[in-house]
Order: sequence, then structure tokens, then C-alpha cells
Amino acid sequence: MKQSLKKTQPQTRQRINIMVSPETIRLLDRVAPKGSRSRLIDQAVKFFVEKRAKANLREELKQEALDYAERDRAIAEEWFSIDEEAWEKHGG
Repeated sequence: MKQSLKKTQPQTRQRINIMVSPETIRLLDRVAPKGSRSRLIDQAVKFFVEKRAKANLREELKQEALDYAERDRAIAEEWFSIDEEAWEKHGG
């Protein structure tokens, strides 16, 4: 299930204190109207975590494909000869 990041604000919020660089504060001031920093940070964290999860999954799938490539190639070669034999036998 894909969760939408649009207006999925929980009913209650918790206050936390964070430290950010002056550069980050300047960026926040440029893109978030006063009073909406929390909402922007909330959305940004969710967006970042979702993107990172997708990247991690993509990397895991890639690694699995590489790990099993030799096995998969051997199976394909084995079945190729069987398919070729059946093709020749039935006049294909």
C-alpha cells in the first residue's frame, strides 16, 4: 500500500527539538511561510524516508540478481537444450 504524503497529518503532534545549520534555516525561510516549518519538515522527512526505502529495495534486488546470476544462467542453459531437443523432435 502506498501512502500519500499529501495532507496526511496525524490528529496529534509531538514537539521535538532539533539543531539545524544556519543554511538550513535560510532554506526553510525561503520555502515555508512562517508557522509552517513543522509541516514542511514533517513532509520532507516522510518523503526522504520513502525515497531511501525505495533505493534500498532497488539495491537489494540488484544484489540478489547478481548473487543468483550464475545459477539462473545454468538453469536457462539446461532448459535450452531440452527445449531445443523437443523442437527438433516435433519438426519445429
